[in-house]
Amino acid sequence: MANEVKKRINLKEINCHKELTLAVIGGKWKLIILWHLGLEGVKRFGELNRMIPHITEKMLTNQLRELEEDRLVQRVVYPEVPPRVEYSLTPYGESLMPILKLMYDWGRDYGEQFVWTK
Repeated sequence: MANEVKKRINLKEINCHKELTLAVIGGKWKLIILWHLGLEGVKRFGELNRMIPHITEKMLTNQLRELEEDRLVQRVVYPEVPPRVEYSLTPYGESLMPILKLMYDWGRDYGEQFVWTK
């Protein structure tokens, strides 16, 4: 699994821990996926797709795979017909929730101060 992370993230381009963090959680959708899983708990693919209306199925699949490879999201497949797949945060994913909450609060305050004011 560690080799999968190294294949996706070019460690030669990482100069500090902040850049590694951004390489793992960066992108338009990963923080939103992590936020929903952190607040709502275990979700199936279709539920996540409905919760994030502007994401395509392909992008959601790709982002979930990367989050799984980076050990932030756990994917469980149940041996049923049809197969049931559920996603949840790993302990590493859960450890991001206080940071995501601070980012949410910062964005709310920034928006109220500079973006949504008249």
